[in-house]
Amino acid sequence: MYTAFNRSGAPLRRALVAAIASLASMCVSGSALAQAAWPTKSVRIVVGFAPGGTTDLMARVIAQGLTEALGQTVIVDNKPGASGNIAAGEVIKAPPDGYTLFVAPTSVETANPSLFKSSFLPSRDLTPVMSIGRTQMYLITRPGLEVKDAKQLIAMARANPGKLSYASSGTGTPPQLAGELFKQSTGTFITHVPYRGAAPALQDVMANHADLAFDPGIAFPHIKTGKVKLLAVASDKASPFFPDVPTYADLGIKDASLDIWFGLWVPNNTPAEVTARLSRELAKVLASAAVKQRFGDLGGEPVALETAEFKKLLAQEGKTLSALIRDRKIVVE
Repeated sequence: MYTAFNRSGAPLRRALVAAIASLASMCVSGSALAQAAWPTKSVRIVVGFAPGGTTDLMARVIAQGLTEALGQTVIVDNKPGASGNIAAGEVIKAPPDGYTLFVAPTSVETANPSLFKSSFLPSRDLTPVMSIGRTQMYLITRPGLEVKDAKQLIAMARANPGKLSYASSGTGTPPQLAGELFKQSTGTFITHVPYRGAAPALQDVMANHADLAFDPGIAFPHIKTGKVKLLAVASDKASPFFPDVPTYADLGIKDASLDIWFGLWVPNNTPAEVTARLSRELAKVLASAAVKQRFGDLGGEPVALETAEFKKLLAQEGKTLSALIRDRKIVVE
């Protein structure tokens, strides 16, 4: 009886094993097919700033590269307002299918939660994929200010508390945060004058109406023509555009370095195979000479930090800026 059962059961077992193997193969093939299939339609990059700014132009550069790499059109959709929060809120609500991406400066995650009241938290409600690049900021002064270097500027500010002024692109923006870090580190009191954008702030420095600014990279032509004076790179790292200009590290200015990083996020629960392919293709785009040149035209450089390293940067920057905003009582009206 046992022998007969064993003989008759063997084909059944073999059939069962074959069926399981076939099912496993189908699952693997299905996963691979899903990965290969994305995208099957156009992809949208949401940007929280108006056309023509650094964030918008960087997004358009990578959109062009991704269009070629993915074989589908990648468009940029501008949703300006609340320093990027309006766009972030829209992406958070989007289906997590890989067809809605978010490109923004890291300040949307690291500074905005301390500056704006909001029902969402980017660090909790969005998934960072990778950084796409950075720009540095530059300590510049009006042409008529009688200082030759950063050390003389610090000495003048300490001797005349509140009499010097620095222009920024607005309260809570990276140039203001850089200014407050500088004041905090150097023990100086310099009056903040906010403007509606970096361009009008720069214009008033050139016109000798404001004494200095922490420029996000738009003053390069005016530095070269002498319309403003460049005293330092507001970073611990040397500038690829002004390699001979001293950095904060060179000057002994500690805990004041602030680069403007930009990154790409997706809605939570976007399939891992989609974000993996997106990361691979984006890294290739950012490594191209053409993208390096176009980012350089914006005063920036492409930098592809992978997810783990990008998350580490976000956490550290968030810790620094949330403490600064609290301690310096920075409030957006």
